[in-house]
Amino acid sequence: MDEYADQLVDRPALESYLGARLGPAENWSISRLEQGHSNETLLLDWDDRSLVLRRPPAGETADTAHDVLREYTVVDALQNTPVPVPDTVLACDDASIIGGQFYLMERVDGTVPRDEEPERFASPDHRERLGIEHVDTLAAIHSVDYEAVGLGDFGHPEGYTARQVRRWSEQYTWAFERTGERREVPAVYELMEWLLDNVPEEQPAPTLVQGDYKLDNVMFAPGTPPELVAVFDWELATLGDPLTDLGWMLSFWRDPADPAPALPGMTPRFMQRDGYPTRAELVDRYEQQTGVEYRNDRFYRALAVYKLGAMGEMFFRRYLEGGGDDPLYPKMEDGVPALAERGLRIAHGEEPL
Repeated sequence: MDEYADQLVDRPALESYLGARLGPAENWSISRLEQGHSNETLLLDWDDRSLVLRRPPAGETADTAHDVLREYTVVDALQNTPVPVPDTVLACDDASIIGGQFYLMERVDGTVPRDEEPERFASPDHRERLGIEHVDTLAAIHSVDYEAVGLGDFGHPEGYTARQVRRWSEQYTWAFERTGERREVPAVYELMEWLLDNVPEEQPAPTLVQGDYKLDNVMFAPGTPPELVAVFDWELATLGDPLTDLGWMLSFWRDPADPAPALPGMTPRFMQRDGYPTRAELVDRYEQQTGVEYRNDRFYRALAVYKLGAMGEMFFRRYLEGGGDDPLYPKMEDGVPALAERGLRIAHGEEPL
């Protein structure tokens, strides 16, 4: 592994820890998966077992931003539900083992449609099916009886939506302590004020929310037709307003007539091709599957872009402090201002559903 990756794993300590719990391995290896920009994902081969290790990034992070054991709790609770998640293996709350808390899950085979559509899905019928699988899985998450699976105390749903605005504002503030030395982002404060003034008074009943539901956090099985077999990256999951999840998903989904993305080169555009459902069609499908009406679209999509910008600003602080080598991080110097302007366009009705 490279120099940064070496900070993520104490190999002798990990081998000793896993040997005592999984049994000794004659051959084992671990490598860092480069995709993803938040918690670190490492591929672990332990003899004939193919596993995934999740841990926080190295270096200082904002409070609660990288809680992998919270992620483990929800994935473990969803093992026997209609929500597709990897099989969990173990969790370790002792940060002294490898320098951070971590958990293990079984590896799932398939394709994450991160930058481009899988070639086997390049037909109108498969594209439509991919979109339906995507939104139906979100509906399944929101339909989980969270009390029955042991997640009744997993969050504080009352006031969740307003807290989201405050929480991500606090993340901006944390990041600006360092990034403000490089440049200011006035549009963030304008968008912050609009969101605080427009929190919906009426909201649907609380559900389990995934917190980061989008195409590059799901996996489709090999072969056709598209079958969604795993949802990843549950670190932001909690109990709250399901429409925050839907708005987040929609903020990443592109319609054919959309303007150029705020982050050119980093925003997939393949769902603009013939056959993919439009955002409005995804909303119709979601409403049919859940019985929940999607109201206040401008708020929920603007909040999604605001949240993405906060993540980007935290990445930019980490870059300035030498805490990560992700090539996306330095691009946030210009990317976050562009996202803030996009959020304002959505808020003002200039980028409709």
